[in-house]
Amino acid sequence: MQTYQQFINGSLVDSHSTDWLEVENPYTNEIIARAPKGDAEDANRAVEAAKAAQPAWAKWAPVARAAYLKQFAELIRANRVELATTLAKEQAKIMPLAQVEIDVTAEYFDYYAGWARIYEGEIINSDDPRENILLFQKPIGVVAGICPWNFPFFVMARKVAPALLTGCSIVLKPSSNTPATTFEFAKLVAGLDLPAGVLNFVSGGGATLGDALVKHPDVDMVSLTGSVEAGVQIMHNAADKIMKTSLELGGKAPAIVFPDADIDLAVKGVTDSRLIYSGQVCNCCERVYVHADVYDEFVAKLKVAFEESAVGDPFADPTPAYSSQIDKAQLEKIDGMVQRAVAAGAEVLTGGKPTWAPATSTPPP
Repeated sequence: MQTYQQFINGSLVDSHSTDWLEVENPYTNEIIARAPKGDAEDANRAVEAAKAAQPAWAKWAPVARAAYLKQFAELIRANRVELATTLAKEQAKIMPLAQVEIDVTAEYFDYYAGWARIYEGEIINSDDPRENILLFQKPIGVVAGICPWNFPFFVMARKVAPALLTGCSIVLKPSSNTPATTFEFAKLVAGLDLPAGVLNFVSGGGATLGDALVKHPDVDMVSLTGSVEAGVQIMHNAADKIMKTSLELGGKAPAIVFPDADIDLAVKGVTDSRLIYSGQVCNCCERVYVHADVYDEFVAKLKVAFEESAVGDPFADPTPAYSSQIDKAQLEKIDGMVQRAVAAGAEVLTGGKPTWAPATSTPPP
């Protein structure tokens, strides 16, 4: 079983806390790794390192900072299969989708590196002909990044890349459910000559370490991808400091099927959207509005499409359409939503209840 350390001030170090997060393979229920269940002292150590490193980092030319983003991309590509395997294990994401996430993350670091010579300030016209107004882009300072469990690696890059490119330092907290792939990346980064403190990875609970990061007086911005409830709490905490926040929260994306639609294409689109990563994606199709003229045909074909979609081991060959939920709590949450809908008058056409528990690596019959 893999045991991880915090990545603070350029080094892999033991946590101040002696508690651990157990990383479970949701499909097999096997504990595959453990990561530190960090505390407020871990948060403070990481923020102090980020604060000390940020002024010097901000003086680097953007193109020099971008060179490290390119190195991150190269590291990811050189270890793409190993990273994808870790990702698929820690969150029961089918292997092809896990590989896509790893590969796109490398591209994302390259993409942001390309902005080094593009992001600019402005010259603003003044009412006074003797005056020029220059608007400069300046680093905000220390950023706290808080990541979700559904796309932990890609979202990590979406927070780390723009922060580092623009001269900020960052302390990033991966989800307690899925810290393993991020810490595998941290081990790779530890081998670079990246200035110590500009990038820090610390794991721990949201109510402890995460809360300490958001409330820390030296954190200048927080970027969260997560639940609405977490976003509300962060806004409350940020208000005390008048701190900049960037919140990417949940969604309720609809699909609309008009009477002139290609029904087969509409069914495929809804099925693919609903089942990608077992439905655990913020922009998945959550509801469908269907015109009465094509309702019966659409529903009949959608029922068949769902019943023909295989569920099973993320590493199986042939690859199933989807695997298990991230954990038992998520499965119970979905079951509760279905049962409440039925109680309110909804009709179940297929499925409607959990059919198997992911206790082994053998797909259900």
